[in-house]
Amino acid sequence: MSSRNGHRPQPFASVEEVTSRLGDVGYLADRALATTVFLQARLGKPLLLEGPAGVGKTQLAKALAAATGRPLLRLQCYEGQDETKALYEWDYGKQMLYTQILREKIAQIVADADDLAGAVEAIGAHDSVFFSERFLAERPLLRAIRSPEPVVLLVDEVDRADEALEAVLLEMLAEYQVSVPELGTFTAEHVPLVVLTSNNTRDLSAALKRRCLHLFLGYPSAERELEIIRSKSTGLPDAVSGHLVDVVRGLREQGLRKPPGISEAIDWARTLALLGATEPDAGLLEDTISVVAKYDRDVERALRVLPALAEGERPAPAPEPGGADSADDPGTGAALRAARDTPGRHGAGYYGERTGSPAEPRRVSGSQGERSFVANHGRRTR
Repeated sequence: MSSRNGHRPQPFASVEEVTSRLGDVGYLADRALATTVFLQARLGKPLLLEGPAGVGKTQLAKALAAATGRPLLRLQCYEGQDETKALYEWDYGKQMLYTQILREKIAQIVADADDLAGAVEAIGAHDSVFFSERFLAERPLLRAIRSPEPVVLLVDEVDRADEALEAVLLEMLAEYQVSVPELGTFTAEHVPLVVLTSNNTRDLSAALKRRCLHLFLGYPSAERELEIIRSKSTGLPDAVSGHLVDVVRGLREQGLRKPPGISEAIDWARTLALLGATEPDAGLLEDTISVVAKYDRDVERALRVLPALAEGERPAPAPEPGGADSADDPGTGAALRAARDTPGRHGAGYYGERTGSPAEPRRVSGSQGERSFVANHGRRTR
């Protein structure tokens, strides 16, 4: 079944087979997720997974690669990322090296030129040599399209990238092709299995969502989460694992800045097993709270409720609308990203449109001019 062993990965024959094959590589998928993955493989459409951090979105792409025997290509998104880091760029250093090595040959080419214009014309006749595939540095999106074998492409945390990257993705996700002006258009020989993940730090464009199958992954039920922890062979006794799941679910109701996900619950189970936990122990939970609480404020809040949670009690939920990552907080976190999706957020005249009488000249903001200069003249090539 593995393409690495010379066999072409086969599509899933049924939803049940999706569940089985993902389970074989350690990923427990419920019926809704298995159905969506089956449709993804059969329809050839990208899969957009949204939900809180730590619920298994990224892990699904890894499991999908393992279950189908396909290589995994990963594009990790971040703010300020441009298309050169996602699609391709020209290897400037290699181009310069070849220019230095071939300078004598270049001199011969321009030797018969009568003037500067003639020399430029002579060089121009050969410029395609330096914009050939030899100097093309592929990035994950183009590599997925040009791969000689089927791959799984993970576009991780696409919500953290700027909206400009979404525009880059549209052609690739709609037609499974990438255009390189100097070389032409590359179309995928093998349609990749594409998984996009989002932690919902901002809304994605309707155009991007329209091209994808969509599924929201939330926190699982207590029974499912316990089953997942057991499947990871953490070494923690079942009784302690069950108690730990209840504690983790209680912490998620306490308005933490970063609620513990499934991955943190698994890490906590392994930590307790390493420390020899054989029964629920409030002191041990408190000593290891940093495994699941990642901020000082979260640690303090968790320590206040852990004694009650360790006794099987359920403290009252404590949501905090003004938390550092809350959409209600106008100064930080998700609110800043959400504001980027507000129509008309830049005000009149920002894009250079006329704001007064027809005779009034168009105005361009200083920041807009700076962005244009950097984009066209100030970009640094590594």
